Amino acid sequence: MLETLTQCPICGHTEAQLFTEAQDFTVSQEIFKIVQCQECTFCYTNPRPDFKSIAKYYDSEAYISHSNTKKGLTSRLYQWVRQSALKEKSQLVARLSGFHPEKQLKILDYGCGTGEFLNTCRKEGWRIDGVEPNQAARQQAEKLTGLFIQEDLFSEHFTTESYSVITLWHVLEHVHALQETLERLKSLLCPEGILLLALPNRKTWEAQKFGSYWAAYDVPRHLYHFSPTDVANLAKKHHFEIQEMLPMYYDAYYVSLLSEKYKSQKTNFFKGFWQGWQSNQHAKKTNQYSSLIYVLKKKAQS
Repeated sequence: MLETLTQCPICGHTEAQLFTEAQDFTVSQEIFKIVQCQECTFCYTNPRPDFKSIAKYYDSEAYISHSNTKKGLTSRLYQWVRQSALKEKSQLVARLSGFHPEKQLKILDYGCGTGEFLNTCRKEGWRIDGVEPNQAARQQAEKLTGLFIQEDLFSEHFTTESYSVITLWHVLEHVHALQETLERLKSLLCPEGILLLALPNRKTWEAQKFGSYWAAYDVPRHLYHFSPTDVANLAKKHHFEIQEMLPMYYDAYYVSLLSEKYKSQKTNFFKGFWQGWQSNQHAKKTNQYSSLIYVLKKKAQS
């Protein structure tokens, strides 16, 4: 069942205009509208499948962030990049948190998928927790980590101000209850803890290049289509400060490759990689990378 939002998910304004229409190339082949708030310019999928109906749009081996499949060259490429990025992610959270194995710090990965990032952290000495709503991915994560993975962020398992780091690697754009989720994350974070949000950036060069074929629109699974301004507005609303904004270089190549496939209806690795390289080159001047990691901290209480 589709639900229609009557207010902007960030600012609450009631007027929005059509931004673009995009196709679900991964599962259903349906067309969905993306609208733009006339007040704050935030873009969001509207109407969208409601919480009870969204699961079927993830029900495909083609949706490889919930899978370890290596069928097809694109999937093998994704898995290779994912493995290459794990160490970089763990090094990043260690740097930002001042982690040392003796400190026994706790990390929560919300939307942990099949658990590779959590397992890397576990091996390095973190105390780990994870949340994954998708049952198949959750079972794989439990097998890999030996940990009981929670289905719901609002589970009583989690205690207030208990995590030094909370990570959402391309997750917040999927969450129906946006405001409630940010408040919950804030409550679980230690006073000096850090919240990492990795998100696609609709202001990137390849989004302009591919238009409605841009793979990171990924409707209807992506309910929101963030820009740095949108994240800044959301952070301010929930009394976070953005400490850093870091590029995810790999994403430009993978997203461009998929976007080219959607547009031309065939895989062209050379053209996709070339356009990914161009996107990163443009971003060196503007900082509008294909995806960005936002490092957030709670504002000090006055």
